[in-house]
Amino acid sequence: MDLATLVGLVGGLGVIIAAILVGGSAIVFLDVASVLIVGLGTVMVVLMKFPLAHFLAAMKIGMKAFFHKSENPDDLIREGVALANVARKEGVLGLENQEISNVFLKRGITFCVDGHEPEFVRSMLNKDINLTIERHERGQAIFKAIADVAPAMGMIGTLVGLVQMLSAMDDPKKIGPAMAVALLTTLYGAIIANTIATPIADKLAHRSNEERLNKNLILEAINGIQEGINPRVMEELLKTYLPPSQRDSDDKEAA
Repeated sequence: MDLATLVGLVGGLGVIIAAILVGGSAIVFLDVASVLIVGLGTVMVVLMKFPLAHFLAAMKIGMKAFFHKSENPDDLIREGVALANVARKEGVLGLENQEISNVFLKRGITFCVDGHEPEFVRSMLNKDINLTIERHERGQAIFKAIADVAPAMGMIGTLVGLVQMLSAMDDPKKIGPAMAVALLTTLYGAIIANTIATPIADKLAHRSNEERLNKNLILEAINGIQEGINPRVMEELLKTYLPPSQRDSDDKEAA
């Protein structure tokens, strides 16, 4: 689980709730009409923008903001170099019975063991990377759409509440509920957009970049194995995917 996402979400909502409780009763911030306009209205409008299958898939992708844990590039480099050493001593066929933890790396090694040309392997793995990123970007786009639509629905709710309020000026008892709808819809829209949808979209973009980096690193390792590059040279090549400070620390540990 990604603690940063969980702590940020709970903390952000917690600060808002705490401010509400300090100021008085929380009941006045609950309004069924406002929830329907902003919550259900946002879902309906977003469904108009995207196919249902993509919308449902985005909800699953959104869970990556909380539960996905990216692999450490250092571990991938070590595993790639270890496989290169095996291939150098026993040939590519020697990789057939090796335990490989990463699914993408295992798929690439399987292509190599099956005797496919480097161009074919690179093409297939590049296609895998591109399609994965495309799915991730669809998920991000849906959460960004939620962030755009929720405040707009809040504004619509505000206008509805104002119309109701103005039409009931002769009855003071109806002014309060109408004003509540007018204000709370704006509040709900802002909360959904700024504490939930936008942060999740940004975290998914971060996860997507991490996965792209790791898969490109793996692709480089597989290409090096097929070309028979010296494992030590390949290790230095793969370390270019790491930040300079991390490369230096790895060299010091090796020394």
